[in-house]
Amino acid sequence: MIPPCRNGARPIDNTVVKAAAQGNRSRQILENGTRVAISEIADAEKINETYVGRVLRLTLLAPDIVEAILGGRQPAGLQLDHLLRRFPVEWATQGSFLSPRA
Repeated sequence: MIPPCRNGARPIDNTVVKAAAQGNRSRQILENGTRVAISEIADAEKINETYVGRVLRLTLLAPDIVEAILGGRQPAGLQLDHLLRRFPVEWATQGSFLSPRA
C-alpha cells in the first residue's frame, strides 16, 4: 500500500497520467491482437520502442497506487522517471519501493 501524502492532494501529474494511459492503450493493443509486438506499437504510435516497454510495466501498478496518482495523492517527489524503473510486481511491496527516498 502506498503511504499517504502529508499535505493532502497535490496537482495531478499529467506526465505520469499520460504515461499510464499509453501503457494501458499499448496493453489493449497487444491483448486484442491489433499489433503483436512492442516494435509494431512503437512504429504505429511514432514513439520509442523502449518507452513503450517501460510504460507497459505501469499496467502492473497496484490499484491503490493508480488511484493515488490519478487523485493527486501520490507521495511528494514521485515522478515518471522513478515509476519507469523496475519495481516489484507484487502489489503489497510496491508502495514502499515507489516512495521516493529523501
